[in-house]
Amino acid sequence: MLIDTIKEYYGKTLSGSADLKTNACCDPNDMPMHIRAALASIHPEVLDRYYGCGLVVPQAIEGRRILDLGCGAGRDAYVLSRLVGEQGSVVGVDMTREQLAVARSHLDFHARAFGHAKSNVTFLDGYIEDLGALGLEPASFDVIVSNCVINLSPDKAAVLKGAWSLLKPGGELYFADVYADRRLPAQVKEDPVLMGECLGGALYWNDFLALAKASGFADPRLVTDRPIEIGEPMIAQALGEARFFSATYRLFKLDGLEPACEDYGQAVIYKGGIQHAENMFQLDSHHAIEKDRVFPVCGNTWMMLHDTRFAPFFDFIGDFKTHYGIFKGCGTNMPFSETATSATGGACC
Repeated sequence: MLIDTIKEYYGKTLSGSADLKTNACCDPNDMPMHIRAALASIHPEVLDRYYGCGLVVPQAIEGRRILDLGCGAGRDAYVLSRLVGEQGSVVGVDMTREQLAVARSHLDFHARAFGHAKSNVTFLDGYIEDLGALGLEPASFDVIVSNCVINLSPDKAAVLKGAWSLLKPGGELYFADVYADRRLPAQVKEDPVLMGECLGGALYWNDFLALAKASGFADPRLVTDRPIEIGEPMIAQALGEARFFSATYRLFKLDGLEPACEDYGQAVIYKGGIQHAENMFQLDSHHAIEKDRVFPVCGNTWMMLHDTRFAPFFDFIGDFKTHYGIFKGCGTNMPFSETATSATGGACC
């Protein structure tokens, strides 16, 4: 079975991130200083067993309840533990016992390192396709994260639907994963090494968008992306002309989001106050919102700020009384860039 293959790869084949054959499961070198500071407090054994492909640390999470899908040895869970503080909590879920054993063995270490009276992290043994079996209360999490794990799942629809069920209204699924520029052939999907390297299970990006919308997340927002280099000749040959990208998306649980970006003459003003984003708040790759600047937005973006944990940090202009047509500038091409990019400003969705 596919799940058994993945358990074997991450539980026994890989002893650390150095054993990976591609750069699919690795972080970009540039990351915010507060995340670097948090990583400096993480136990070396946890860092050595990290296989993520991006940064899954959204902003404004102080005191929040977070679920980490496919937490592995716990690197992201512990970083989030530090950032949510003692008033917040983190639950990690993974199916690989060897990884969970490492994560659980360092609960007290990280509580002491972060100055917490007790650990605010819980690790659960389970499958991200069957979140309902874990006894977690529906609509109880502010944020759900995942780092290069959903591509490994044989039932991605079940993962997204389970996440929707566990999120509070206005909560978000914020996750990094690997995507392809096309639908992959069976020989790629079934290859155990390509699966373990986060390539065989990569969704065609347009199929992912359709799947997310069918699961209730009406307007997926791309945050960052980077092309994946395939340096191993045998792997490159097996993949053919397919191109792969590591991308971070945020999906909000909001009723009323529309299929397209519609113009209602609305705008927002960022007041500041979000830690590590005092002068500019980055919602996604097209929305870099400067402090104190009137920033025109579509109806969906207005809701993503007005009906979520970000609302206290913004002033809101307008309503939904008058519709002015489609919000200008929104495209339908492949969302990923061919080269590493930094987010840019503008009012396009």
